[in-house]
Amino acid sequence: MGTDRTAAAGLTMTPAAPPDPAAGHELYLHIRVIISIVLGIAITRLLSGMARFIQHPGKLKVYPVHLLWVLIVLISATHFWWWEFGLAAIVQWRFETFLFVLLYAYLFALMANLLFPDALEEYADYRDYFLSRRGWFFALFIASMAIDLADTAIKGRAYLAALGPEYMVRLALVTLLALVAVRTRNQRYQLLFALFYLAYYISWIVRMYDPGRAVALG
Repeated sequence: MGTDRTAAAGLTMTPAAPPDPAAGHELYLHIRVIISIVLGIAITRLLSGMARFIQHPGKLKVYPVHLLWVLIVLISATHFWWWEFGLAAIVQWRFETFLFVLLYAYLFALMANLLFPDALEEYADYRDYFLSRRGWFFALFIASMAIDLADTAIKGRAYLAALGPEYMVRLALVTLLALVAVRTRNQRYQLLFALFYLAYYISWIVRMYDPGRAVALG
């Protein structure tokens, strides 16, 4: 019955073709271009913001916690750019997957612009600004942790398993610490959290890309 209706409509049903690896790779390269544009905007914002401290040393006072998070987001965005090379393994792309990965890149752009606002007239300095906007910043940071997990998962179970249990523990612990950072203005906690995460994140990157590792992570 279904075949007769299809023939009557002048349509020919053909079996679905298997995914074309070459076409998937071309699409990935196309997607990576827009991801690079978004990340480029984020990195440019961070670098130009840091340059202001050199350009106007008497006008802009450095707040260590703020500067540490600038470095963290800068390193994270750069690492994400490299990390997304693993998406080349995806043979068949869906629009939802593309939108999801792009959303991840958007988070870096948002965090970069939040760290360096267009103007500081409403605030005494970067310390006052960062502490007053910390809820928004850490909300984006926590969202990046959740999306990082999903982004890693779409690369395949083997890829996720290759990261080991430390990966899941890191995401859970950092998310918990960030939730505390949202609630407290305590200077010592904010500084220790930023220092801890920066040191650990650099350690994580170095260990993940150690040439001696049996599994290559992209």
